[in-house]
Parts: sequence; structure tokens; C-alpha cells
Amino acid sequence: MRRIIIGTAGHIDHGKTSLVKALTGIDTDRLKEEKERGITIDLGFANLVLPSGILAGIVDVPGHERFIRNMVAGATGIDLVILVIAADEGIMPQTKEHLEICELLGIKDGVVVVTKIDLVDREWLELVSEEIEKFLENTFLKNAPIIYFSAITGEGKEELLKALDEKASQISMKPEDQPFRLPVDGIFTIKGFGTVVRGTAISGKVSLNQIVKIYPKELETKVRNIQVHGKNVETAYAGMRVALNLQGVKKEEIERGDVIAEEGVLKPSQWLDVKIISLKDVKPPIRNFENFLFYVGTSEVLGKIILFGKDQLEPGETDIAQIFLQKPVTVWRGDRFILRRASTNTTVGGGEIINPLSHRRKRTKPWERKELEFISQAEISELIKYYIERKGFLGIEERDLQLIVSIFDEKFKRTIDKLSQEIIKLKEGEKILYFSKKVKEELQNKIIDTLKKYHENNPFSPGLTKELLKTRISSFIPDVFFNYIIEELIQKGILNKEKEIISLYEFKKIDLIEKEELKKQIEEKVLKEGLTPRDFEEILLDFEEKYKAVKELSQILLREGILVKVSEKLVYHKNILEEVEKRVVEFLSKNKEMTLSDFRNLIGPEVSRKYLIPLVEYLDKKKITLRIGDKRVLRKKT
Repeated sequence: MRRIIIGTAGHIDHGKTSLVKALTGIDTDRLKEEKERGITIDLGFANLVLPSGILAGIVDVPGHERFIRNMVAGATGIDLVILVIAADEGIMPQTKEHLEICELLGIKDGVVVVTKIDLVDREWLELVSEEIEKFLENTFLKNAPIIYFSAITGEGKEELLKALDEKASQISMKPEDQPFRLPVDGIFTIKGFGTVVRGTAISGKVSLNQIVKIYPKELETKVRNIQVHGKNVETAYAGMRVALNLQGVKKEEIERGDVIAEEGVLKPSQWLDVKIISLKDVKPPIRNFENFLFYVGTSEVLGKIILFGKDQLEPGETDIAQIFLQKPVTVWRGDRFILRRASTNTTVGGGEIINPLSHRRKRTKPWERKELEFISQAEISELIKYYIERKGFLGIEERDLQLIVSIFDEKFKRTIDKLSQEIIKLKEGEKILYFSKKVKEELQNKIIDTLKKYHENNPFSPGLTKELLKTRISSFIPDVFFNYIIEELIQKGILNKEKEIISLYEFKKIDLIEKEELKKQIEEKVLKEGLTPRDFEEILLDFEEKYKAVKELSQILLREGILVKVSEKLVYHKNILEEVEKRVVEFLSKNKEMTLSDFRNLIGPEVSRKYLIPLVEYLDKKKITLRIGDKRVLRKKT
């Protein structure tokens, strides 16, 4: 059975409630105050089976400007609107505002009903008809049928039912292949049953004993009973007016604006990225950082508008923006919203959520605007690919991805399958993570480059463990992704794994014989430099392509004491220094003191001060000599 929601719209006292009663036999004014004052204050509901068998839930909204919040709450989930205009008054302020709200909420079709035709003559009716046709010219109802109706005589009723039936048969039904969502527009208690919530199911289905959550409070509860149009059912579907009896929840814990939904399909957020539409006759224009009443689903929240690259939104302009809310809401991408100025009690605009889980953006940064423009128009597969790629080496969890793009279950799986050539899906414990293949290539190159540099700097090391290798790149890379890439590089013959050590396959570590030979060559070269060696770095550069290896080996020789660092740049072989020490000890044993001139004569007149000073200071540090003024004496042994 096809299911749709029909909503009324129009100015106060234009006969919306009487029209619904004539069609369904149900008086939607249920409150005592509504009966006494003859006006609709809160939402009213009725049901109607159209001639073709389509089940229609009817939402009757209040027409008074003071109850616009209730009107917007009722308009959420409407598929088809009946715009009601009284023949004796014609177009009035709420006629216009209600129609604008319907357009902003994305309602695309409807029927226009001119009521109270029994109160006017034909000539007046013709004038009103001309006014209505002109009024509808640039709206989504420009081609809608106009039905002339009297609740008193019943004239136009059959024609209206036929028109509604024709329109209803062309409406796309709300998605059942998405999780269940029901924005709450009413809460009450029934003695012996407890708390009951009502609303329009805007997606999915719900069954008896199903566990659901109340968002944004994230209270868990169970569905004890389900009613659709006053009848108990086991399952309710998208496109139905539904009442749910919830277990273990007090009436005070729920409020209009909350959403009943499946677990894990909504996440509270105060920052929303949006596409915003300013109404054509807004005065003054929507200004940056201005506060508005923000209506989404059945909720009303105070929010601040943040524009990008401009200070105001001109009348009739459409643009991207952010909204910061005073308290969190739970919405999906694609949900529609309304903005109203509290100070003037007027609707100024509305639009569509493009990112339900945003963060504070810097409005002066051009890339922020560029990203918002992209996500506002991207196809869902492009969007998924973008969000996966943006997360880089970290990847994105499946549930987080589903929440930000607002598609789930089979619909999500079908979209992911289409992207299988461009993304990687991995499981880590209970989590499913997604990575882009572009990022995979980047990490592969990073691993290869890191190992290459390591091998160059550590030619005698066999390689690195996976843990150390990952630390050199980023500790935040999930193990499952890093291991996946390591194994793939091993399979391709690019990496080699021996026990727990990873190395480049092309890397050949220097064997023990070659290592000892190089050490001997270094030692001989430094020994040959004698008392006036070149800078140590210059000596090592003589080994050319083996520079990295001898650099590492020279550190071993220094630690072993075979080579001795006398100053920052001067390194001597220990044999040279031992000979110097021997000569100085012999000299001071025969002479009480030694000058720098004596030292030069002792070790060689060709040795310049560049070498003399570091050498004599070395002997001081080694406690062979003791400096007294400009002379040295032999330090007494203790």
C-alpha cells in the first residue's frame, strides 16, 4: 500500500480544519481552547484512504502567526500540501509565509483549495481567482489544480479527492531502505500504558519490541506498542503517522524536537554546514553572525549564522554557510530547515543540511568555502571518496562515514561496492575502516623512502621492526592498515622480512669480513695522517660511496679508543697520542717545566698552533700535565 502525508497550509480562519473534517469526518481541533476560540493552536491529525486505496495521513497546521513553530513542526515530512485560501479574504500574510515555508522544506507538489465559496458571489470569486493565479506564478504550485470548495454544501469535495489521488500516485514514497526516524511532534501518557510519542515516520520502519533511542539525549528504550491512525500494528513504515508506546521513559524526559531512531544512526551536533536560501523580500538582509530561530524536523533552537567571504546574504540569494546552535540537534544530510527572526516574527529563509557533523570553520580561509561548495553539490559516491581520502593514513570508521553522509544499510553497501576500485576496506576488531588507494600509494612510498634512508645511515643494521618503522612515519596509523601495506610490499618483492625485521629487498648489508676490513682501512688512514691530520670529516669523505659505512664504523673505533677525538674536528690514532705522551713524560722527568715552544721542539717544529694547542690541552685533560701560567709541569700521581 502506498503511504503519503498530506498537510494543510494557509492563513488563520481560512477553513483548513473544516476542510479536513469534510474529507475525513475527523475534527482535528482536539484542545478545549481550540474549541472555545475556533482556531487551531496545535497540530491536528486525521487519516484518509484515497479512491485508489492510497493511505494518506493528514496534518492540519495552525494558521496564526503566533503558532508558526507548530506549523513548521507539522510541515516536516509532508509529501503533498493543500494550500487553503478563503474566497472572502483571498491572499493573506500567512498564506504567503506558509507557502514559502513549504517551498523551503522541499515540498514539491500540492493542490490549491479556495474555501468558503458559499460566502461570495461569482464576480468576487473571479477576482479572487485571478489574484491566486498571479500569486502562484513563481511558486512550486504554479501548475497545481485550483479546487473551489464549500464545507457547508460539500461542493468540490469529490473533485478535491480525485485531484489528491492523482497527485498522491505520483509522489515518491519515503525511503524504507534507510534506518527508522521519527521526529517527535507530540508526547502524552495513557493510563496503564505509560509514555506515548507521535510523529511522522520520515524513513525506515519500526516493529514491536524493537530497541530504539531518543535523540539527542541518547536514551535507550523499547517499543511496547505501535498505532497507526488509531489501530494497533506490528510494524509502521515511512510515510505513516505513528504513535509509539515507549518502555521505561517518563513523559518529562522527552520533548517536541526529539527524534526516535535506530541506535547509532544519529549523532548530536551544534555545528552544521548548510546551503541557505534567503527569501526574496527579506528586510533587512540576513547578516553574518546574526541570531535566528532555527527549525529542523520538529525542533526549534536558537542559532547563529556564519557566512563565508561576505558580510550579508542578499534577498533571494542562495549560498553556503555554517550554523552554530545553542543546543545540539540530530539531523541527516539533506534534511531541510527554516530560519525565522524572533524580533519581527518573520520567516527569512531556510535551506538544506549538507554536513550534519561539522566543526568550527575559519570563515576567512578560502579553502573552507571551497570545501563547502564541493560538499554542497557532490554526488554521494564522490562525497564518500572525498571523506575517506581526507582522513589520510588514519582512515575513517564505517559508522562515522555513514553518519556524515547519512546513508546506511544496503544503500551504503551498494555505494561502497561501486567504489571498490578506489578504496580499501579493512576490519580491525569490531571496527570497519576505509582508506583510499591514493593514500595507500603515499604510505607505500613513505615506507620505502624511510627504509632507504635508514639503510643509508645504518649500513650494518639488518633493518627495522614494524613497530619502529611505523614510529618513524606516524604512530597514529592503524595497525591493520600498516600491516596490510607491509604484507603487500613483501608479496611484490619490494620488502624483505626476516623474523621480525623489515628491510628493503634490494638492500645488501655489509658482511663481517668487509666490516673488519673497512675498520682496518680507517685505522690505517688516520694513523698515516700522523701529528697533523686533516679534519676528520674530510678523511672520511676519501671513502666516497662507502662514506655512510665508515662514518658508522668510525664511531665504533672512537668508542673502542682506537681513535681519539682531541677537538671538534681533530681525531688522532691512539698510537700517535701515546708517542706524544711518552715524549712529554720523558722531557718533564728531566726538566721541571715545559713551555709551548719546548712542546713544539719535542714533537716536531712542523706542527702548527692549530695542532699544538689541542694536543697540549688533551694532555691536561688526561691529567698527564698541569698548567701553571704559560708553562706545564708533570702532574703528580695520586
